[in-house]
Amino acid sequence: MADPMRIRAQVAGPNATVRVLMAHEMETGQRKDSSGKTIPAWHIQQVSAKHNDKTVMTAQWGPAVAKNPFLQFTIKGAKAGDKVAITWVDNKGDTRTDEATVS
Repeated sequence: MADPMRIRAQVAGPNATVRVLMAHEMETGQRKDSSGKTIPAWHIQQVSAKHNDKTVMTAQWGPAVAKNPFLQFTIKGAKAGDKVAITWVDNKGDTRTDEATVS
């Protein structure tokens, strides 16, 4: 299991800005190790965000996304105290969900 995501959700007027730093190696499947063998692909394929258990964002990613990806988006109508949950699924079937409270 990967390290926890670092999630910050802050109210800015009628909206909340959500910033997420995900810990994931994000291998493309095109690099080779020191012995010349191809390193297998291992990357996040799906990301979703929920605001108080309602899905507000989904994304499909591929191998071109950087190691330890950063994601930022805005949620309309979010208030301090609301819950934001981020979930990712990678191409090996591993998944991670972390939650933060809007401040």
